[in-house]
Amino acid sequence: MLPQPWEPATCRTPQLRRQLWLWLDAVVDWLLTEYVWEAADTIPACWPQHRHLVHQIAVVADQRRRAGHASTSDALEEWHRYNLPAFTERMKSRLRNQCEDGHQAWPAKAATPGTRPRSAVAPRRTDSSHPGGPIRNGCRCCETSRGKGGRPRLGLVDLDTGEINDL
Repeated sequence: MLPQPWEPATCRTPQLRRQLWLWLDAVVDWLLTEYVWEAADTIPACWPQHRHLVHQIAVVADQRRRAGHASTSDALEEWHRYNLPAFTERMKSRLRNQCEDGHQAWPAKAATPGTRPRSAVAPRRTDSSHPGGPIRNGCRCCETSRGKGGRPRLGLVDLDTGEINDL
């Protein structure tokens, strides 16, 4: 249950979240300075507004940290050959230059939970065949279902901040 910066939602305290954001910002600056040669590979300045980039940058940063602590250069070579190029390609394919001239709204926002029309959600909320009975305020069986170590498998996450709300 310790905070894991490669999984931003596990950093729950305001102080730790501030440190996480400072770390991610420093990582982005470092990546831009050390690894970006082509303009198309640039991480957009609005990266904090792209949740998928926040999650991926955290993982790329941790993978690089771990590779730097390895006893041989193999992990670092793998990071250069696979991790960083894969991140760059995912970023480019998902953003498709949408934010070159300023941040663009999230295209899939209308399809995400909490932003879909109530008519799309209502049938599930009243479905009495659901194993936990009619759903109110989220799925009770999913919220209380536990994985290894007794940790919740699913929880309520604030999609704007990444913070895990108490169940």
